[in-house]
Amino acid sequence: MGNSFTCISHEEEQRPKKSSAGRGKGGGSNTRKYMRRLSLSCSGSSSTSSSRKGVIKPKKKIRERHHQDHHGHDKNSHIIQEQTLAATNLLFNQTPRNSNYVVPPNFRQSTSSSGGSGPVSAVQSPKKSTCGFVRTSSSRRKSSVNPVIKPNQELKKVEVSETKRFVLVHGGGFGAWCWYRTITLLEKHGFQVDAVDLTGSGISSTDTNTITSLAHYSKPLLHFLESLKPNEKVILVGHDFGGACMSYAMEIFPTKISKAVYISAVMLANGQSTLDLFNQPLGSNDLIQQAHIFLYANGKKNPPTAVDYDRSLLRDFIFHKSPPKDLALSSVSIRPFPFAPVVEKLHVSEKNYGSTRRFYITTMEDCAIPVPLQEAMIKLNPPEQVFQLKGADHAPFFSRPQSLNRILVEIAKLPFKKSS
Repeated sequence: MGNSFTCISHEEEQRPKKSSAGRGKGGGSNTRKYMRRLSLSCSGSSSTSSSRKGVIKPKKKIRERHHQDHHGHDKNSHIIQEQTLAATNLLFNQTPRNSNYVVPPNFRQSTSSSGGSGPVSAVQSPKKSTCGFVRTSSSRRKSSVNPVIKPNQELKKVEVSETKRFVLVHGGGFGAWCWYRTITLLEKHGFQVDAVDLTGSGISSTDTNTITSLAHYSKPLLHFLESLKPNEKVILVGHDFGGACMSYAMEIFPTKISKAVYISAVMLANGQSTLDLFNQPLGSNDLIQQAHIFLYANGKKNPPTAVDYDRSLLRDFIFHKSPPKDLALSSVSIRPFPFAPVVEKLHVSEKNYGSTRRFYITTMEDCAIPVPLQEAMIKLNPPEQVFQLKGADHAPFFSRPQSLNRILVEIAKLPFKKSS
């Protein structure tokens, strides 16, 4: 507090005495009074005199009151902010589990480790991804999902579509377990969701090494579609090698499938195999070769019977953008997948397979099926529409669950096309 006052130096104290000599009798008295007042003022920095406390106390009270007012204002602002957040959470969490109401995408945030939830970001100059491939700009059309919803505007119901039932098909080595986030989010939007375990995957008791064809591997999916009611349709969603199983099912049950969505999945052309796809220069890199382990149940003189993953490379290869808990879940749940379906060529027709509406979701940070390979599949066998998931690794149901869900809902809401 001493800095609030101005104290004169010893030399400055002598100046009034020198000038008082030429004054009258009252000059010395006035000088002494003046010096007494200055000495009292300068002694404000000391802590021993009780009279000095009377000088400091008013300013101290003012500062304390200002600090209390400021602290009270911050506390009140914090309380108001907490009440606002609580009211917002109450509004959206009261939506019934199977309700037809849709929570607007702007109020949803991603639970991924990177924080952001939006599927599309501003287009930037091409740059290399984590896997060393050049990233390209988006080719998808502008999203039809409303970007903004006013506070007093009613939440929209899911628009009338051909079906409100999803069937999820996992990729090679995965199981129905990998869709737990997607199932939860889609059900909150009022959809019915089923996830199948392909033969030798998930809880299936079949030995993977005994699977010798794509039909055998896809059998659980084919049985599910066969069990549907005569006029019932579903939206098929396939990931990774599950895309080949989905294409096979589309050829057999074209009238059962409303739409087919490939998520960083194998989307083969007629007469092409998955092995043909990865033998292209765009489809191979050192990490892909190192991450796969071939299994030879019939001896190394015969072709491999299954393919497994090197657990030490799982994060770098598939889950480098996914939360650690989902990496841990996958590490103990992934199983080998059969090799025979990988080398089998797919035969499809324009009449059956070609009659189903297809959509592709590209994962832009994918090391397992690199972006150039995804784009090559799209170019060779063009779908109706292409979407991009920015910042998604090969497991977008873990790394970008909210963004993936928004795209799936958008696809489901697209009006069905009338047959010509």
